[in-house]
Amino acid sequence: MNTAQSTTLTLESGFLTRRNPLDWLFALLVLAGGGFAFFRYHASMDVYEQGILLGAMPAAIWMGWFWRPLRVLMVAVAALSLLAITSYRGDLARADTVFWLKYFLSSQSAILWMCMLVFMSTVFYWGGLLLRGTTASFERIGSGLAWAAVLMALVGTMVRWYESYLIGPDIGHIPVSNLYEVFVLFCWMTALFYLYFERQYDTRALGAFVMLVVSAAVGFLLWYTLVREAHEIQPLVPALKSWWMKLHVPANFVGYGTFALAAMVAFAYLIKVQASETRWWKLAPLGLLGIVLCFEPLVFRQSPTPAGGAAGAGGASAYWAVYFGISALIVAGILALRRRIAERLPALEVLDDVMYKAIAVGFAFFTIATVLGALWAAEAWGGYWSWDPKETWALIVWLNYAAWLHMRLMKGLRGSLSAWWALAGLAVTSFAFLGVNMFLSGLHSYGTL
Repeated sequence: MNTAQSTTLTLESGFLTRRNPLDWLFALLVLAGGGFAFFRYHASMDVYEQGILLGAMPAAIWMGWFWRPLRVLMVAVAALSLLAITSYRGDLARADTVFWLKYFLSSQSAILWMCMLVFMSTVFYWGGLLLRGTTASFERIGSGLAWAAVLMALVGTMVRWYESYLIGPDIGHIPVSNLYEVFVLFCWMTALFYLYFERQYDTRALGAFVMLVVSAAVGFLLWYTLVREAHEIQPLVPALKSWWMKLHVPANFVGYGTFALAAMVAFAYLIKVQASETRWWKLAPLGLLGIVLCFEPLVFRQSPTPAGGAAGAGGASAYWAVYFGISALIVAGILALRRRIAERLPALEVLDDVMYKAIAVGFAFFTIATVLGALWAAEAWGGYWSWDPKETWALIVWLNYAAWLHMRLMKGLRGSLSAWWALAGLAVTSFAFLGVNMFLSGLHSYGTL
């Protein structure tokens, strides 16, 4: 036996011997659940979907072993989702009559719980950051609420998937097909990646910043539900009836979520660097945030009116007026308390490392998503690339972060310039994610505003 083979066997045996009984029990649960799903539903799947399911089982086991809190999350999601599914008994109308479906476990109820928990988590994280003497308890509660929000978002997603098949077998689809569904995806992915970094770096101070962008997404989600009644499950357009969607969209949103996370960490970095700055023109990060938050209501002030007509339009305007007021208060509060905030933030080296790792993960998945999107386009439209606005802006996003990583790895890019670049990347990414749907039209215009 040569040295390489010996080393490989040692690593493999060491990895397996480190597994405890709970690890193996979790693996058995994943295999049992995956096997049950395969034998019960394989007739409704094509060969690609069967392959995805079979591949997901070892991937889920590895993730649960790699980061053990995921085991609890997966088991809880499975248990609550199965409770909801069995409670329906094949009748969607039971969502209005069964107590825990109506108030907790139907897809819309679970997603509304996610929204409330995200807001509460943000408040507690900021309480821990700003209030002296209560830091640990407030941040611990904020972290727990963030976990609960991820749990309810995933339960809502799984139950919505099942509900779509109750409406009709030809309507059933994985819920990643429109803006409402992908905003839910963005919320829980961003929060979950943050929770991983929170555990890895043993700091909860960044939760106040990261949960702000998740709360902003929730604010949009609630508005979109009000104006468009977007929570209603709709049939897929023909181009989306493809197994490629199950891979391309989640991979894309790993990228979007981690890029947003990196931008908020970059914002925290700039706050810490400029905490003692008194010259107004040097407080640019706060001004940038204010412009972004205050501009958003202007974009949506002439929103499409819902079924209610003029009253509905007035309601939407009032909603954005409240949003504008809250945004202004947040900006003013951060500006006034920047020194206290900076004292509680981790060291600049930690912030820089989190920013880099988040962008590296996001870039890898965004690259995979772009390749998958090209393959999907070839199948759906006969060509790998058509310079559609969404494709063009996806390329711009990819080039932006490719350049950031190149400058860091090859030229040693660090410090405020690196953070500014990551923060500016959020504007580019946001336009690719949402702006294209608002201002441009093309082959990808499935989630119009």
